[in-house]
Amino acid sequence: MIITHDIPWAACLSNQIFPAIKKGWKDSKMKPVHFFWGLGSNNLQEIAQVKEKGEEWWMVDVGYITDQITRYPTPSIDKYDTTYFRIVKGNLHMTIGNPGDGSRHNKLLQQGIDAEFKGWNTGECKHILLAPSSQTVCGYVHNLSQEDWIKQATSEIKCYTDRTVTMRNKPRPNNEWWETDIKDDLKDCHALVTNMSLSAVDAVLNKVPVVTHQNNVCYYVSGRLEGINERRMPAREDMTMWLRSVANNQFTLQEIEDGLAYEVLNEV
Repeated sequence: MIITHDIPWAACLSNQIFPAIKKGWKDSKMKPVHFFWGLGSNNLQEIAQVKEKGEEWWMVDVGYITDQITRYPTPSIDKYDTTYFRIVKGNLHMTIGNPGDGSRHNKLLQQGIDAEFKGWNTGECKHILLAPSSQTVCGYVHNLSQEDWIKQATSEIKCYTDRTVTMRNKPRPNNEWWETDIKDDLKDCHALVTNMSLSAVDAVLNKVPVVTHQNNVCYYVSGRLEGINERRMPAREDMTMWLRSVANNQFTLQEIEDGLAYEVLNEV
């Protein structure tokens, strides 16, 4: 039994994605299977209830390596063929993925999406970039406010390095990061530190090593905070396998509706 936890907002993209899931996901009358779009509305409480019951649940959200949706003032999918959405079982992010045969990663490259590992920046680097997750995610993952997580993370970073720590928050209308490009913050960046932000994906695709929470999609290629001065820079072969796994965990709306997402994510 497929249960979509609908968000009562007409403009929400879940109103396009959930019908595609209902059409493309093989239904089982024997057990409930829950789908959530992000952590908005009542999702935090409802996820907790589903976990308590021990029932299967999947998180649906924006993709990892994709053309971006328009977020403000009204969310929209502008390029249906190259906008991908992640579908993750029992977690906010994919942490252990199936690299498959690499065809889905090759498809991203053929579509002109920035999905290529370009190596690591081994030249002189100046600063650590701190990129927190949203207030909601910080509360869900750490039971901390975003402000408290920033203070805690900054204090821990300074235990292991004397490099300058700069910060980049999520761009929102009228904040200082609105209409700025993270690539500018990643120039001369020694490493990016985050808990769950997808800025980690931007970092590794722009030659910057990362330190992330264990449930972040980049944890497989992440270093440890105490080793931030030396940095962990995985080999190209490891990065290629990671990119293939990421590509295998995100799908276009049409691929979800056609059942491809179900087939790929339920491969034995």
